[in-house]
Order: sequence, then C-alpha cells, then structure tokens
Amino acid sequence: MEKIGIIDLGSNTARLVIAEMFTDGHYMVVDELKESVRLGQDMDRDGFLKPQRIAETIKTLKMFKRLCDASGVERIIAVGTAAVRRAKNQRSFLDEIQVSCNITIRVLSEEEEAVLVYRGVINSMDIPKGLILEIGGGSTKIVYYNRRNLLNFATLPFGAVTLTDLFANDSSPEAAAAHIEEFFTEQLKKLAWLKEVDPEAQMIGAGGSFRNLFKIAKLVRKYPLDKAHNYRLDTEDFTGIYDMLKALDVDKRKKIKGLSPSRADIMPAAMAIVKAFVSYMNVNTFAICGCGLREGLMLNQALPITTEKPISDVLGYSLETLVKYHGCDPKHVEHVMQLSIQLFKQLRVLHKFSRQYLKILKIAASLHDCGRRVKYYNHARHSWYMILNSSIYGATHREIVLAAFVAGCHNREDIPAAEWAKYKDLVLEEDLDAVKKLGVLLRIAESLDRSQCGVVTGLNCDVLGDSVIMKTELTGDAALEIRDAATANPEFKRAFKKNLEIL
Repeated sequence: MEKIGIIDLGSNTARLVIAEMFTDGHYMVVDELKESVRLGQDMDRDGFLKPQRIAETIKTLKMFKRLCDASGVERIIAVGTAAVRRAKNQRSFLDEIQVSCNITIRVLSEEEEAVLVYRGVINSMDIPKGLILEIGGGSTKIVYYNRRNLLNFATLPFGAVTLTDLFANDSSPEAAAAHIEEFFTEQLKKLAWLKEVDPEAQMIGAGGSFRNLFKIAKLVRKYPLDKAHNYRLDTEDFTGIYDMLKALDVDKRKKIKGLSPSRADIMPAAMAIVKAFVSYMNVNTFAICGCGLREGLMLNQALPITTEKPISDVLGYSLETLVKYHGCDPKHVEHVMQLSIQLFKQLRVLHKFSRQYLKILKIAASLHDCGRRVKYYNHARHSWYMILNSSIYGATHREIVLAAFVAGCHNREDIPAAEWAKYKDLVLEEDLDAVKKLGVLLRIAESLDRSQCGVVTGLNCDVLGDSVIMKTELTGDAALEIRDAATANPEFKRAFKKNLEIL
C-alpha cells in the first residue's frame, strides 16, 4: 500500500490531501490540510504574483511538506492552476518552491484542469448528463457531458478572487454583485455551445464556494446530514442565501454561521457567478459535488483506466473501497449481497418494492459488517453510524439514510423513533415499514452465510397460504446457517405477516 500526497495550488486556496493507494485500484483519503493563500490576489493589475502572496504560499507549502514527511508519504503530486498558469513571474516562482520546499509544481493547462474536474465529478456521481460549474479563485470552469462523455468545456479567466478585486470599488456589496452578474452573463453569451446543452442535463456545482454554500444551507434548512456531496439545492433557496450575503458588509458576513471567515470577502462574487449561471441556463435545482480536481488526480494514480473512460458502476466502486478500508471480508460481503438480492426478488409478491429499494438493500448488505471495526457487540448500531457518515458515491442522501437504518436494524435492533424523526425531511412515511422488511431480509441473508464458507449457494422461495417455504441450495453441511436463519422467524412474521420455514 502506497501513501501519496496531492497538492492543489489554487488562486485562492492551497490544499493538501494525503491518500492511501490500495493495490487493486482503490484509494482512501486519510488526511488533509488547507490554507487560504490568495495567490491570485491583485494579479490582474500587472500579471505578476505579489511578493507577500508568494511568501505566504511558500510558508504553506513548507508546512505541507513537513506533514507529508511525518505521515510517511512516498510521492507528492503537486499542480498549479489559474494564478500560476497566468503569472508572468511563473518560472522564478516555481524555481523558488523547488529550492525552498523540494516540491515540483506541474502547471496544468486549461484543458488538463477541466478534464481533471470532470473526472472527479463523473466518477463520484451517478448523473448521466451534467453541466459542471466549478468556481475557483482565478478561473471558472464550465464542463458539459452527456452519456458520461465529455462534449465541451470552457475556462473563463476569472473567479471569486479576481472578480472581487475587479469590482472592489463599487459603491456597495449589492452593486458589486449586480455588476458581476452582468459581467458573467455577457461571458456566457459568448459560449455558443451552451445553447446546445441537453435541457435534461443536471447542473453540478463544484469547488470550495459550493461546499461552503452547503454549510450555510444546512444550517438554514436544519438539514440532518453533514454531506455536501450530492446535496440538492433549489434555485429559490439558493437565491435567498445569495440575497442575504450580498446585502452585508464583510464584517457582518464573517458572523454568518457556516460561512468560512477566510471566504467571507469573496463569497458574494462566487454566488453572483452562480446566480448569473442559473438564470442564464434556466436551472431550477442543482447538485453540489464534493469531488473535483484532486479526486481526478487520485483516480489517475489509483485507477489509470479512468483516463480513458469513466467508472461504469460508481456506487459499486465506492462500496468496494469502503469494504476494503473497513477490513470486511469481501467474499462474505458479496455472498450476503447476492443472497439478499435473491430474497428481494423472490419475495417481491409480498413486499412490492420498487428497484430503488433494491439499491438501498445492496448498500446495506455491502456495509452491514463495517461496524465490527468499532466493536463486535452492537456492531449493527455501529454500522448504522458509519454508513451515515461515509462517503458513498453514486447514492442519494435518502438512499444512504435508508441503507444505514436497514443495516442498523438487521440484527434484531429496534429503530429508535427519535433518530428516525431527525430525517423526516428525507424519508417517507412508508419507508419505515420498508426498512424493517429489508432489515429482516438482510438478517436472513447474513445468517445463511453464518460460517462465511458460502455453503448456501442459492434460494428458492414459495409463498403458500400463510407461509413462506424457503428451499436452500447447498454445497455441504448448512445446519448452522439454517438454524441461525430460522431464528429470524418472529421478525419475519411481524414484517411480512407470514410464517417462515427454511429447508
């Protein structure tokens, strides 16, 4: 297992991500560090990186290097984006970093940066048609893809920092925001291909400003999950937050809960870009992506095939990563999942659930054992918590919540009413019954691989009157498995109103 460091030197923020690279194409972030260096600040006056900004950046990179050395990082991959790309003193700046920090910065072209952002998004979200808006400090990327193929992109040479500087002399924050909206809209009109975007394409917001927007929206909505990735925000709700931000001066903005103080001065400019974009493209709702350029770089290292084509099963890849990271037995996990699927399909006449619930069951089955990493006793409860707080790509927030409750109740655990009530804005009334039924199916599937030897290879279920007859296909002695599964009969009867007989 190799440990690598990814340094993303942006126009506003320098970020370090440390990741463990598994030997079979997966990775897991194990540490990160970020600093607001404002490298691109005041650059538009003469095109030069300013001495104070350079000094702050080098100080930060030295700190990054010390953490990498202390963490046993074997390789550092460092890239620079808009500010470094445009700087007239780029060469002397990069040489100074090499000498003082022993870090080599590779300056990304506009196309390389856009493609890496696309790869980070497309391999972490199950959205087949998308229009990505990624707002940086010194540039704004717009990427359009359809059927998971990149079709068009544009890099506009201004971002939250540069636009804040450009309109800093306006009479008020609201006036500056209005001018930025007008300015950005005029730039969008120059992109003829935007008019050809499929109307079904989903807007996806990427970058630090969108993640900070989620933190504000979370508090406004009292949203129960602390997950920016795949959070959906209505344009109307966004506009309410934007109108609040742009009416305040910097000092008052710094007091807004959820808004990072280091981003308070540039946030209105970033939100003005979003406002112009959603208005121009007639967007009613958009998704926030927690992944981008750095994830694109990590995937290049962990799974080089993604440089040619995206991951076909985003959810499956994500679940495999978590199974490996939490030390679960992959053969047992796969076997329990397959038995769960068989039970779901063969008992559809009883539960009548849609395929969406099968996806929820797959997530729960994949991670039902992850709580053992904390402690065997009450591990179902630990699994519930860990699923809720894991980065599960390719699943909606609602699906993650329901999967967590399925895993949490699969081992005779009751669903705490107070915990369920926290997610009332995400779940439906009928979901509680569904969770209990799926939990029973998962418990039976887990019992049928009790010895983790795969002795039960298949199932055939018949619904006869007030009973379900479950015939097992075996490769050996399954007395333990059948005995353990039979103990689920009381829960099965409560959930499905049928007796369970396992042969």
